[in-house]
Amino acid sequence: MIAAQYTSTQRLRETMEGKARFVFPVVITAIIVPVVSGALTFLDIGWRNDFVIRWWSAFAIGWPIAASTAYLAMPFARNLTQRIVAAIERLDPAG
Repeated sequence: MIAAQYTSTQRLRETMEGKARFVFPVVITAIIVPVVSGALTFLDIGWRNDFVIRWWSAFAIGWPIAASTAYLAMPFARNLTQRIVAAIERLDPAG
């Protein structure tokens, strides 16, 4: 019984991790892109009557590009992160 629960839990975790691979880039870019596009739009044109329209335009263009890039870069970023952390741990074995 316990083994079946463990297998079921492990299968659920693997399914969630698989789904997270697709959901995470969309969520993180939905958080970052409005801030970056807003800041850059403000620095570019300042506060004007059409600021929100221009910000929305920048967001609408930038978000799909950022989400696609994040999805494609995720394996590289994960691998690089693991290598950096491993190098840090080799330098400081105490943690």
